[in-house]
Amino acid sequence: MESSSMLDHFAEELRLARAASGMSQTALAEALSYSAALVAKVETCERRPSLDFARRCDMVFGTDGRFERIQRRISRETVVPWFRDWAGIEQEATALRWYEPLCVPGLLQAEGYAHALLSGGGLFAPDEVEQQAAARLDRQAVLTRDRPPLLTTVIDEHVLRRCVGGPEVMREQVLHLVKLGSTLPRVRIQVVPMSAGAYPGLAGHFVLATSSTGEDVVYLEGQRHGQAVDRTDFLQEMVEVWESIRGEALSQRQSLDLMAEVAETWI
Repeated sequence: MESSSMLDHFAEELRLARAASGMSQTALAEALSYSAALVAKVETCERRPSLDFARRCDMVFGTDGRFERIQRRISRETVVPWFRDWAGIEQEATALRWYEPLCVPGLLQAEGYAHALLSGGGLFAPDEVEQQAAARLDRQAVLTRDRPPLLTTVIDEHVLRRCVGGPEVMREQVLHLVKLGSTLPRVRIQVVPMSAGAYPGLAGHFVLATSSTGEDVVYLEGQRHGQAVDRTDFLQEMVEVWESIRGEALSQRQSLDLMAEVAETWI
């Protein structure tokens, strides 16, 4: 794994904290409920620490969120450069309105689906796929924090029926959507049925993020680039497009029922 400055920083802080506590790698592993081999690899930058690992380190050492903060910066470094600015906006948003016509939104992807999606195009080496998938899954912690954003997602029905990674992966992913939409009160998932025909969403994916000050910014993404736009006239146009798309979507309850039905076809 290629080391990053924050990965080096995390490893150093972990070694120092462990030494100051007089703990062996084995003792720390027991306290963290992780293996000693994993602790050793994190300390030598061979493994990227997960968000859970970082939080457990903060609990064991009483470091008041230091390891979690470093881990989140590792995630920012790990994602492709053109996505980093948006990743920060996404984490600070109080509301996200997300439309996807082609694949499951990153914040709602199951692990198997994320790996299949990232490896399918052959653009990333295996270790890069692991890094990008881990960073994507870490971003999802925003949905279960104390004050999560209101995430309203609209996807095209084709997203549920496009085979990514095989039937088992798709079944897991669609059931994952049903679970998130049913159990997280601030996550709303709606589906535009195939019967809708032509509608404004076919022009492409976008996300509207609202900050704590009430200001909006829209994110547009291409094959190898992304762009955040806050120009007033453009935002007004994209809000109109969003409302038009939602007008074609099924209700939350109807969408959950449809997703549950589609999951049964992936057997």
